[in-house]
Amino acid sequence: MTGTEVDFAVAALRVIAGLTMAAHGLNKFFGGGRIPGTGRWFDSIGMRPGRVHALLAAGTETAAGVLLAVGLLTPFAGAGFVALMAVAAYTVHRGSGFFVNANGWEYNLVLATIGVFVATAGPGEWSLDHLAGLAPSIDGWPGLAISLIGGLLAAALQLAVFYRPPNTQAG
Repeated sequence: MTGTEVDFAVAALRVIAGLTMAAHGLNKFFGGGRIPGTGRWFDSIGMRPGRVHALLAAGTETAAGVLLAVGLLTPFAGAGFVALMAVAAYTVHRGSGFFVNANGWEYNLVLATIGVFVATAGPGEWSLDHLAGLAPSIDGWPGLAISLIGGLLAAALQLAVFYRPPNTQAG
């Protein structure tokens, strides 16, 4: 395999995963119930205040997705993927098992893994990080640490401060 083939493969992965995440965020802004409906849903799962989390989730999904797609500040985009998917897996999917067809956390794991992989392997030559000369200094171990540890710490902090699950025992 040549460098060009690897660069193509990494770029394709970045663009597809990044645009998927960005579309998910934009859907919170412009689709279905928009921010008010998404905010009510966040309140219902215990992420309070719901409107704030709807805006944060939509903005982070959009920004992290676009950054990954274009390969700019790639480890930070990866951290966004990890944080978003860790919070989603914990708050929404953890009680449903692994498989996505049963509302499990399978999809969350795949997207978080893509974020960490691209941050660690680097965004490739067909990226803005490479064009700006950032890639060599933030790929590899630094990219792994920023994306995985940074993302997990951000998720843990968000859950510790804001997650207040509804009391299903009330009666």
